[in-house]
Amino acid sequence: MPIYLIENDEFFGARCIYYDTSAFVSQFVEIKRFLFFQLAVAQTLGAYGWTPDIVHCHDWHTGLIPALLKMRQRTDAAAPRPTTVFTIHNLANQGKWGADEVLGFLGLTATAEPALGLRDRAGDFNIIGQGIVGADIITTVSPQYAREILTPEFGEGLEADLAQRQDRLSGILNGIDVDRFNPATDQLLAEQYSARDWGRKSANKRALQRECGFLIEPEAPLLGFVGRLTDQKGMDLIAPIADELAKAGCRLVILGTGLPEYETMAEQMAERHPEAISTTIGFDLRLAQLIYAGSDIFLMPSRFEPCGLGQMIAMRYGTVPIVRAVGGLKDTVPDYTLNPDQGRGFVFDKFDSGALLEATARALRLYRDNPKAWSALGRRIMAIDFSWDRSSQEYLRLYQHSIESKKQL
Repeated sequence: MPIYLIENDEFFGARCIYYDTSAFVSQFVEIKRFLFFQLAVAQTLGAYGWTPDIVHCHDWHTGLIPALLKMRQRTDAAAPRPTTVFTIHNLANQGKWGADEVLGFLGLTATAEPALGLRDRAGDFNIIGQGIVGADIITTVSPQYAREILTPEFGEGLEADLAQRQDRLSGILNGIDVDRFNPATDQLLAEQYSARDWGRKSANKRALQRECGFLIEPEAPLLGFVGRLTDQKGMDLIAPIADELAKAGCRLVILGTGLPEYETMAEQMAERHPEAISTTIGFDLRLAQLIYAGSDIFLMPSRFEPCGLGQMIAMRYGTVPIVRAVGGLKDTVPDYTLNPDQGRGFVFDKFDSGALLEATARALRLYRDNPKAWSALGRRIMAIDFSWDRSSQEYLRLYQHSIESKKQL
């Protein structure tokens, strides 16, 4: 498989994927980096004697490529015109900036190319919007999120544009690397285990309790959270019920980094209850794996969640998720309370601390009152296929259909 790498010291010489645009770097500097990348990709296609059947673009960082390819073909009928697929991973991040500056960087004008003259109410150029209107096929990373982004609640101001292209929109659930996330072989765990030797999972719980400075209490329910500390991930739902969780005898481990106000929120929870709550601000792969394996319950009360990987990783390790019924969380976690035979975790609907607390109470009742059913649930969710083998076959069918449709034109 040939791989082409684009080198440019001006735009990609900083040895980082993204700049910290909240600090010392202008957001437009970040946008220019990926505008350059998209121009380079569009110019590279067809330059080496081959044309791909499919160009698959992801999020705003490549959202302009479908339009650039169409522009190229308008000026050169012999230019390659592959089918373009645009995947939205997170509609909230749109790559917006003043249209005049963006078009100036591209060497274009709005009057010369109306398709690139689209501006929002603030006069900004929206790159993810360009992907939506320019691509032949649009996908998202879960079926539920594909439905949600057609609504004002989740559409981030682009629901009307998406509705106009609804016939080209579908959702394919992401997968996880089941070889990397495998409790039977994971070298970062205190002890490896599988569904057949479920009892060994408890060694990771003890190790996590020691790591966090908790007492070693095998029966105390241990809740874990691993994720970005932003308004998306629901930390503002967890914080108001922290006292209740501690009072109920729960232990909570938080690992993440993000916005200062949410980092402070998580740290203050641990300061109030050092015997019951542990917060680590930062990225720690070893601790993350130990939380997935050592927790009894994994919290993912997201405001919105295009797909979500944390709940799938947690289930891979036999840790029961508590999730809000949005996006990929709704697709992957049927509610145990409604259907014990098929349920995978505990689900709530309203973005509200009380709703999260109620779902947690349901989980704790099962954990405490019926250990046999709890362990059966944990072993069952470990067997679910969240691999890319499943998802890749759906993408392959999508690619094949798009190629056949193009041949018929």
